[in-house]
Amino acid sequence: MAARTSVSMLPSAVREWLDQSLVEGNFSGYQALEEALRDKGFAISKSAIHRYGQKIERRFAAIKASTEAARLLTQGASDDTDARSEAVIALVQTELFDSIVNLQEASDEDVSNEDRIALLSKVAKNIATLSRASVNQKKFRLDEQARIEREARTKQLAEQEERLEELRGSDGMSEQMENSIRRILLGKE
Repeated sequence: MAARTSVSMLPSAVREWLDQSLVEGNFSGYQALEEALRDKGFAISKSAIHRYGQKIERRFAAIKASTEAARLLTQGASDDTDARSEAVIALVQTELFDSIVNLQEASDEDVSNEDRIALLSKVAKNIATLSRASVNQKKFRLDEQARIEREARTKQLAEQEERLEELRGSDGMSEQMENSIRRILLGKE
């Protein structure tokens, strides 16, 4: 098991204060935070605070991105092209990527080689499942787009046929002229 960091050993009230101070200070001002902690009776280096701040900042950014994505996902009720699934898959892919980066950044004292291999194995399996879901989702989207285009083309052809009928009835157009117009409208000329 990894050794606990000096920040993680702070009392929860002090750690909550530090978290809030990091967010309010836009994850900067580590020297001032080091001095404030010293005034509270805790000797923690600005480097340790910075490492902790980076972890909090990554989590904060992930939560913010997830919240924004959830808001965007719920904006539209209609989802013919399965955009929500695509967004969820992208979120999970991003989270897995971030987890892999964090695992690579973890020192040997944080994670043993055996644990690292086991975690990477689990991630690889999940990535394979996610990739299949992504491929299926893209296939669904392309099929749905093709269906929508077919429906639009069918509607367009029906409208053109209706206009042709109107023309035929209004001036007694010949069948030859009708066929010429039909070829032009259908793009066969």
